[in-house]
Amino acid sequence: MILLVDDDLAVRTSLGLLLKQAGYVAKAVATPEEALDIVRTAPPALVLMDMNYSLETSGQDGLQLLAQVKQVAPQLPVILITGWGSITLAVEGIKAGAAEFVTKPWNNEALLQTIRTILSLSEQQATAAPAEETQLSRRQLDKQFNFSNIVGQDARLLQLLRNVGQVAATDASVLIEGESGTGKELIAEAVHQNSNRRRQPFVKVNLGGIAASLFESEMFGHRRGAFTDAKTDRVGRFELANGGTIFLDEIGELDLSSQVKLLRVLQDRTYEVLGDSRPRRLDIRVICATNRNLTELVQQGRFREDLFYRINLITVRLPALRERPQDIPLLVQHFVDGLRATYNRPALKVGTRALHWLRELPLPGNIRELKNLVERAVLVSGKDELGPEDFQAQFQPATRTPEPGQLPEPGTITLDELEAQMIRRSMEHFSGNVSRVAKALGLSRGALYRRLEKYAIPFDAE
Repeated sequence: MILLVDDDLAVRTSLGLLLKQAGYVAKAVATPEEALDIVRTAPPALVLMDMNYSLETSGQDGLQLLAQVKQVAPQLPVILITGWGSITLAVEGIKAGAAEFVTKPWNNEALLQTIRTILSLSEQQATAAPAEETQLSRRQLDKQFNFSNIVGQDARLLQLLRNVGQVAATDASVLIEGESGTGKELIAEAVHQNSNRRRQPFVKVNLGGIAASLFESEMFGHRRGAFTDAKTDRVGRFELANGGTIFLDEIGELDLSSQVKLLRVLQDRTYEVLGDSRPRRLDIRVICATNRNLTELVQQGRFREDLFYRINLITVRLPALRERPQDIPLLVQHFVDGLRATYNRPALKVGTRALHWLRELPLPGNIRELKNLVERAVLVSGKDELGPEDFQAQFQPATRTPEPGQLPEPGTITLDELEAQMIRRSMEHFSGNVSRVAKALGLSRGALYRRLEKYAIPFDAE
């Protein structure tokens, strides 16, 4: 049973009818007191509640009811109903234990999808066995799920994959955290391949490579003539992914103005093509990834808190390769298997001593760095069996990061990389003010804009 709590009769009637048509049993009440009585006597499967029950409309009575519900039934999932003007209040509710929030006026299909997702996650949580009882072998996992592109047998990785397999069956938004090169894109693909959307599109978007001025065109598409250079129609990434999954990589690089536009789409599940005012609906699952600490970015005011809570219903943290060194030999063998066919070297293999040496490497670039090292050694070496010396000759240890105010050592960085670093630091220092950055760097605005585009550094068009 789903409990509806709202003092507006029209809202209760509308939601009750929607849930009934979707096959749910619903009970609607108008006051917090009635809601608490039901939670105590006949706990529902989910509560869908408004934030205001008085003329004050501050939302504090809603937060109070949420706290009382959580005190009586801590595991009971609660979805908050709020207006755009009180999203900040809804975020406070998420911190206080609410599972999700929806805004008025709601989109019926998006609301039902949210309800299905929260109920599914709640059911999984209720039936989940303790971790020590659910340790599965890699063979058992591969029988249940499709993880064919992910190599490893580390216990933490296997537990992570088990959670990914379970979450994949829902439409929950997923945030994948981890250092560069840890395989976040592979996990995103695994979520999609193990979901009910597996036969629909999987669209990857690197948000760090999209300038702020091009965000709407890239993501929502445009009509011919929508702006000066729009000579043809363009299909946006959201439309390409409709019905399937969109993977938003490097979401921590997104500028604040684009974050607002993205939040609107994720909340309403609608968007507008540039040059076409007709709203279009989206049926989509969203997976995001970042190597940044979004919590710190929120505290610094560089990432919207409401967007943060919108994308991280489920958070997956990938371990660094140094945290699972026993998987390094497996990964090396996997890469070599692929290189045998690629370079037509059927006798190619890696010696035991080399595998032991590779296992001890720090590899700050993680799986990506290991793959590049193996391929370089294979290309340069003419031997069929690679030894430690073949990898040692190709290993490029990470250079020491210079102290603030110091220039990097000659040969450790290119001029372009140094220029890009300086522009990024200046953009951060001047809060993205292009005019001030250009003046500080001794550039014209046009010259700075060209460099921002060249290095794919996000900026706001002034």
